[in-house]
Amino acid sequence: MSLIGQASKEQIIARFARHVSSGKAEFFAGVGLDFIFGRREGVYVWDVSGQQRLIDCHCNGGVFNLGHHNPRIIAALKRALDELDIGNHHFISEHRALLAERLVALCPGDLQRVVFGVGGGEAIDLAIKLARGHTGRPTVISARGGYHGHTGLALATGDAQYRQPFGPQPPGFVQVPFGDLEALEAAMGEDTAAVLFETIPATAGIVLPPEDFFAGVRRLCDRWGAIMIVDEVQTGLGRCGQVWGIDTYGVIPDIIVTAKGLSGGIYPMSATIYRQPLDRLLHDNPFIHVSTFGGAEVGCYAALEVLNILAEPDFLPHVRRMAGLFQEGLSRLQQKHPAVLLEVRQRGLMMGLKLADAALGPLFTLAGFRHGLLTIYANNDPAVNQLLPPLTIQPDEVAQVLAMLDGMLAWVEEGVGE
Repeated sequence: MSLIGQASKEQIIARFARHVSSGKAEFFAGVGLDFIFGRREGVYVWDVSGQQRLIDCHCNGGVFNLGHHNPRIIAALKRALDELDIGNHHFISEHRALLAERLVALCPGDLQRVVFGVGGGEAIDLAIKLARGHTGRPTVISARGGYHGHTGLALATGDAQYRQPFGPQPPGFVQVPFGDLEALEAAMGEDTAAVLFETIPATAGIVLPPEDFFAGVRRLCDRWGAIMIVDEVQTGLGRCGQVWGIDTYGVIPDIIVTAKGLSGGIYPMSATIYRQPLDRLLHDNPFIHVSTFGGAEVGCYAALEVLNILAEPDFLPHVRRMAGLFQEGLSRLQQKHPAVLLEVRQRGLMMGLKLADAALGPLFTLAGFRHGLLTIYANNDPAVNQLLPPLTIQPDEVAQVLAMLDGMLAWVEEGVGE
């Protein structure tokens, strides 16, 4: 019996509302969307009823960089399940060591140390703990409109809308406008432990920094002895056309955080990768930070296969070629629909479409469901729709996406004109 569609859509929604999230069920009912993920393969996802198919250009923020149900990742996990289980995080692990060795080989400079977790928020929490423990300082500077997760310290770096309902947050967290070196310089001082930025903030609207911004961040961190943390949860592992998004800016941070895509869309995995000089704290206190399921040994082999695919000679060139096709096509669409599509923001296959009004972002997402495309507006700038296709997308599929976007823009234009 198939695992998909064991009940009707109505029954699934009712069960979900009753036991998981009544708020989500109410929201989707209110906007007229009853899409439930059923079959999934490559760039496509089908509704549980089998009646509707979408090209996934949301990819859950990069979880599905290698497409849905990637057969190589599944095969790797199946092989691991023949011999391994979660493992025991208290002990030395052959399999975490193998994955860590492969990860640091893909990193610039002397980022040689890895601690594994389950999700991005957990990995960000550790990065902040490392920075504070290493420097002995309290202050962490992040970007307004940025997003680093919903866990404790990660939550404190984000916007108030995510923090305030849960009461007072820990002190020592400061926000500055992203891309503004003068504002960052004014905020830094002898109490600054770390500066934490996404390479390209997705929730803020795929905001591209000035080309010299991260070089300036590096200089300021060096001046004050602060730790430079780069959140590569969405931009890493090929999304921007290089292994890491920060590689495209030619800057070496002190800590890189990766997650989502490291899972291969199959097994949860995150990693905090840091420079050798930061290791003294964890060397002296090797049990001060633990994660029961972080770096689960069966999951290590799924993640190793992710890195095998990433390292293939044609993988990153393919990403760059597909990015070029999107760049050309989106430029034509901007010329064709100037009243609604004001700006295209792109670095590799990390793309954002800036629309004329904040109300148009949600409308554009709805248009996607009508035209066969899954794209989500940025929560902290609803005028921007995120466009993150699988990195394995092929030229004919790029053409399909561009044709769908053309129809979506025309549909939005018609609605605005009424």
